[in-house]
Parts: sequence; C-alpha cells; structure tokens
Amino acid sequence: MSIDTPLAPSRARTARVTNRPAPELGVTRIGGRIGAELSGVRLGADLPEETIARIRHALLAHKVVFVRGQHHLDDEAQIGFAERLGPLTTAHPTVNTGSARVLAVAAKQGMAANSWHTDVTFVDRVPAISVLRGVAIPAYGGTTTWANTASAYQALPEPLRVLAESLRAVHTNDYDYAATAESPERGEEDDVFDRREFGKVPFRTEHPVVAVHPETGERCLLLGHFVERFVGLNTAESHAVFTLLQQRVTALENTVRWTWREGDVALWDNRATQHYAVADFDDQYREVRRITVAGGVPVGVDGRPGRVLEGDASAYASLDDLIS
Repeated sequence: MSIDTPLAPSRARTARVTNRPAPELGVTRIGGRIGAELSGVRLGADLPEETIARIRHALLAHKVVFVRGQHHLDDEAQIGFAERLGPLTTAHPTVNTGSARVLAVAAKQGMAANSWHTDVTFVDRVPAISVLRGVAIPAYGGTTTWANTASAYQALPEPLRVLAESLRAVHTNDYDYAATAESPERGEEDDVFDRREFGKVPFRTEHPVVAVHPETGERCLLLGHFVERFVGLNTAESHAVFTLLQQRVTALENTVRWTWREGDVALWDNRATQHYAVADFDDQYREVRRITVAGGVPVGVDGRPGRVLEGDASAYASLDDLIS
C-alpha cells in the first residue's frame, strides 16, 4: 500500500458522530528520514474521521509525529483519542502502574527506556502505535530520540539485506539487556520498571528480523534491546550480527530527537521505529504517560509470522478485529 494516498478509515476503529468541522492540519517535516510536527489540531475523541485519517497518513509517512500544546488532555481524553486509531492494549503485559490503559513512566534519575528498543517485542502481538503525553518535563534534558527501521533496512547493502531477511531473533523480557546497553547508568531503577516486576511473567517470542509492515508494505528491521539471540547462531555470532544491524538503525542520519514541553504529544508507528529516552536530566522529576494501540503478529518476507516460545499475551491485547 502506498503512503502517498490518505488511508480510508479502518473498520477496527469506532466511528463517532460529530458536528465538529475538520481542522486544517499542518504537517511540518523536521527530519530527512523521520519526524514531523502537526499543527492546527486539538487532539480528542471527537475529531472528524477526515482528520483522524490525515493524522494516520502523516504518522505512516513520517513514522513519528509531534503535537505541541495539548494541555487539555487528561488520561481519559488521551485514551479517547488513542481509541480512534485502533483497539487498545492494556497498559503493559507485566508492569502495573494503577491503570488499565495508561502506562505512567515517572523517573527522577535514569530510565529503563534509555536503550534503543521497539516497544514490547517480547510478546507475539507487537503494538502498532504509541501515544505519549508529556505530563512533567524537566527544565533541561529528558529528550527522546526515534529511529526509522524502514529506512535502515532500505539503506542496507544487498548482502546484508539477504542476511537480515533470512534471520529470526528471540525476544524476551527475561534477558539482561542492560549488560550490553549503550548507557552506563542502566543500573539505576526508576519508579516504574522495577526489574523484578518487569520480568515477573516471562515472555519469549521468535520474530523475523525483517518484518513486512501490514499497512505500508515496507520492510522494517525488527531488533532493539529485547533481542536475546538469533536462531541458529551462537552467543558471540548473535552479538556480532546484532551490533552490525542495530548500528544501521541508530545511525544519526536515520533519527530525530525531540525536546519535550509539558502538554506535548508524540505518536509513533511502533512497527517501523525504535526509540531511546535520554537519561540526562539529573535528579529532576520527569513523567510521561503512554497509551498503546494494539498490533498484530509480525510477518517476515517469507510469509512466516512470529511465534510464541513462552508466555501468553492474550490478556495484554486481542488479535481479533485488529487494524493490522
């Protein structure tokens, strides 16, 4: 499917009757390969279908989009808007932050997200879209960077494309990815991602390393810090190949970095991105809140989907009537 033509509303989204006129949605590109800022829109559950379709089109085209000044949003309104994009997951497969739908990520130092990752790849049903709202933003630092995994694949030389397309990787939440993460501060725990809670229910899933995007048809590298190993390779080989491919994803030319303000909202296509929350805000308080739109099981170029090795994610998200 081409992303040059606006998408028709998905049958999985709930149509809403509204007399609200469709606003003029501005889309300003902020990165050569990823990222755009939206303007002229007040996010909410009552947006016209035409506006939702335009937002979705911009999201698929630019992978992550940002909207400033959405101070009117609270948890309920954020959920209402996210529901327009598709059926929602629960807040997280293992972490409980006191809400059925909202994952509140609060920290005063260090973050479990300060490593490159695609959200929740350790389950079979990888989330489609994330909607993240800035609630408390430090005076400095605390930025987030996203990388385009579709353009990373496209930039691979042919021999690496062939290798990547032949590989499958085991993703798990019971793997000490902190030991090989980029940040030396990964030993600090934040208020949400207590290591014992995060891994209390073990999940292990085998995914294709190159997944075909269900809406755009693009081929995307499915990697990030939940990768434990590659099927058929030993530990040393897995580490070498992971580093080779992962560095292609996170090359600076392939990324965009966002400086948050309170009331900002970031929406990203989790199927075509990785992201990294930068832990450089000292002991200041930082809080963001995430709502997640459910996605399907990734499928490789050979048509084979991911498969469960351990754990049941059916309580996290249903595979029935999905947008993807």
